[in-house]
Amino acid sequence: MKTSDFFYDLPKELIAQDPLVDRSASRLLYVDKKTGGFAHHTFRELPDFLKPGDCLVLNDTKVLPARLYGRRADTGAVIEILLLKREEKDVWETLVKPGKKARPGAEILFGDGFLTGKVLGIGEEGTRRIQFSYQGIFEEILDQLGEMPLPPYITHKLTDKNRYQTVYARQEGSAAAPTAGLHFTKEILQQVEEKGVKIAHVTLHVGLGTFRPVKVEDVQTHQMHAEFYQVEPEQARLINETRKNHGRVIAVGTTSCRTLESVAQKDGGIKAGSGWTDIFIYPGYQFLAIDGLITNFHLPESTLLMLVSALAGREEILAAYEEAIRERYRFFSFGDAMLIV
Repeated sequence: MKTSDFFYDLPKELIAQDPLVDRSASRLLYVDKKTGGFAHHTFRELPDFLKPGDCLVLNDTKVLPARLYGRRADTGAVIEILLLKREEKDVWETLVKPGKKARPGAEILFGDGFLTGKVLGIGEEGTRRIQFSYQGIFEEILDQLGEMPLPPYITHKLTDKNRYQTVYARQEGSAAAPTAGLHFTKEILQQVEEKGVKIAHVTLHVGLGTFRPVKVEDVQTHQMHAEFYQVEPEQARLINETRKNHGRVIAVGTTSCRTLESVAQKDGGIKAGSGWTDIFIYPGYQFLAIDGLITNFHLPESTLLMLVSALAGREEILAAYEEAIRERYRFFSFGDAMLIV
């Protein structure tokens, strides 16, 4: 299986640059994974596709304002840092631009010295380990100095940080949003529950894998970057009860899907716990935990496009993407959504 098998041509103007004023006003492409058929709807109609006894599984990770701009203490050179993963209390794995300005030993000042960082070393693929020094609470300083780590294909400035958070975000630690959840409002979640649909939460902190392109032509040789997940016992019980009672488990986003499949047992049951997962899902994978997926439209040749192709078929998904392009859907993080059941 080749990476190029997952290429499609996307007009640049269909890459959504700004979030809609109303989260739920996004369009929703319904895809029948059994027949490959599709239909056009709006996200507000999502409750109509759910049945009493189903379970929606949300990723409640919260995005850190993880992009920082600083200056080298000695030369004043501007350096951009993206926090990826906390290794110890004040030591982080980061992406740095330009990397040549951040060699081991370099000191970087942020916000007139409210926060300082020292480069400890260089990791795999050019990441930097940086130790931060500050007075006060790191998260509060980060909220003051940091910017939301929008993907590089979004060039517009985000005026409201909350629009790159889901309304149910609560566990801080992500370097990117679980974007399928951005369409939900509290009103839609209430409608879903009133219909008799359970809502479960899992956590997966989105890390380097989100920013990492597939550089190999043989899909099976690509190595995913590990990300931290957590599934609480009560949430596992909710999901397991759904399956026991023959309800559908529908993951909201590829991150929720990967979390569930990482902790799934052979019988489809979910085991509570926490750890690191580097699960890579591509066509040929046999799903154990989920029956359906709510997701956005993903980049060509990406691991996320491979995941949805594993669920509904590569040709079927590419046909649905062609239809979405014809109908001028909005793509990627701030774009429209797809429901696969």
